[in-house]
Order: sequence, then C-alpha cells, then structure tokens
Amino acid sequence: MVRRSGTDLAAAVAPPPPDAAPPPTARRTRIKNAREDRIFYALDYALLTFAFVIVIYPLIYIISSSFSDAQEVLTGRVWLLPIKPNLDGYEAVFKYRDVWLGYGNSIFYTVFGTLYNVAMTMVVAYPLARKDFIGRSPIMFLFTFTMFFHGGLIPTYLLIKSLGMIDTRAVLIIPWAIGVWNVIITRTYLQSTIPGELYEAARVDGASNTRMFWHIVLPLSGPIIAVITLFYAVNHWNTYFNALIYIRNDNLRPLQLILREILIQNSMNILDDMMADMSAEQLEQMTRREFLVALLQYSLIVVATVPVLVMYPFVQKHFVKGVMIGSIKG
Repeated sequence: MVRRSGTDLAAAVAPPPPDAAPPPTARRTRIKNAREDRIFYALDYALLTFAFVIVIYPLIYIISSSFSDAQEVLTGRVWLLPIKPNLDGYEAVFKYRDVWLGYGNSIFYTVFGTLYNVAMTMVVAYPLARKDFIGRSPIMFLFTFTMFFHGGLIPTYLLIKSLGMIDTRAVLIIPWAIGVWNVIITRTYLQSTIPGELYEAARVDGASNTRMFWHIVLPLSGPIIAVITLFYAVNHWNTYFNALIYIRNDNLRPLQLILREILIQNSMNILDDMMADMSAEQLEQMTRREFLVALLQYSLIVVATVPVLVMYPFVQKHFVKGVMIGSIKG
C-alpha cells in the first residue's frame, strides 16, 4: 500500500487552474439514415408541403382579395398578394347593419350554446364513466344508436314546432344539447384518467356523487373540456342549416345566414338586374354595386373566420392532449 503525503492529497483534490484546457468530450456520432428512409422522408415532406399549400392558399387568396381593389378582384388579377390595397370592403362590412346583427346573434348562440352543451356532456359522461353505474352499457348503446339512426328532418321539425320553439333563440340551443361523439370521447377520457380508487377514497371520506363531480372530476378534466368546447363552439359558429329551417325572424339570424345571403342571393339578384333594360348610368351604378358586393363577400368571410382562428391557439395544447388520451386508451 502506497501512502501519500498531505501535499500530494491537496494537489489531487485542488481545482484545476482557470487557464487549463477542458477535458476532451466524446464526439457526437450522427447515425445516417438508410437510403429507403431518406426517400420516405423526402416523399413525406413533399406530400405535407403540397397539402399545406392546398389548405393555406384559399385563405391567403381570400385575405388578399378582401384588401384589394374590387375591379382587380373581378378581373382575376389577384392571385397571391393584394393589388391596390384598401379597406373599402371592411368599411362596407361594418356599415352593413345586418352584419352587426348577425355577429351579435352568432356570439350569443356560440357562448350560451357551448356552455349548455359542455355542461350537459359532462353530466352525461360522468355516470357513464363510472364502473359502478348500473345499466351504463345499455344506455351507452342507445346513445350510440342515435349516431346512425334518427327520425329525420320532418319529424324533428314537427316536434320542435309542437314545443313552440320556432322563431326563438332556444331553437338553436336546447334541441341540440349533446353530441354523441363528444360524449364518447369524454367518457373514455374520464375512464382512462381518473382511477376508480380515487372514487372509493372519496366515498370513504363521505363525499357524495355531486361533490366528487365538482371537486374531483371537473378539476381533472381540463383538457377534455377544452376539446369539446372547441368542437361545440366551432359548430355553433359555423351552423346555418338549423337557422335556415327554424328561424324566420330576420333579427334572430346568425352571421352565417347573412354571409349566405350575400354570397348567393345578392349575387344572383345583381346578375338578373344587369340583364334588365337599364340606362348607361344605371348600368354603371349597378356595376359599382357589383364591385361592392364582391368586396363584401371576401371581407365578410375574413370577419366571420377571425373568432375561430383567435380561439384555437389558446386551446391547442389541450386539444391535442385530450384527443389523444380520449382516443388511444379505452
């Protein structure tokens, strides 16, 4: 055994001088992909880029057209960037009374309809996710059955008419309480995320089902609530068919019906009017009106799309997490 002196021990444990070179580090080795993998990645990136261009180009075109001169849009000169940029389209949108009215109605239907849908979905999915709930399988079968078979438009219309909900705000909210698909993914999420032992521990502590729902289930269901909130909100914001069938009062029409009227009915009326016998001055005025409608179309599409685009980034992380958990497990 070699015995070291105190000087040798001090030199061994002393830190290295500041000008000393750092110890050599291991070189990072990069694994090269096989030829087949490189071909696969190249094709994958090319396909994704092509899909991205297909999806993003219509949005870029609509935004560019909404900021361009109307004559340049109608003559087909706008294809990527705005030409002769101006805000005439947006000025026309905000001067159009029906747009403001439809915007307010759509916000009302989206906010209160989404709150109602999310509350009903959570209340339905919670007992169906409990293993101790008697009869959950037959009830789930009945819910799933309605996804494939339903009464149809005419029986639904007769039922809603008999309930006195035609031409009311409630007709776009109450009859559409839950979406069965949203109930399924919410139920699956609760089953895979909240263990049964947690319910048993809460039951031992004397918690009721209502208390467990408010203090255990809801705090742990943030991701899936964000997912179904986005689903329901987008559906309420974009829906127009139900309003077209059940709403006759112009003051209750959502924004999508206003957009449909401008895109379809006004354009057809303008073409019919232009074919009528008019003077040169009237034809010029009608042509200017056609330009205004063209600008109004693109500007209104942008205005109607902005709320969804603004809302999505705030729920994106919950959206991905909730969908993956609710779809992979269970």
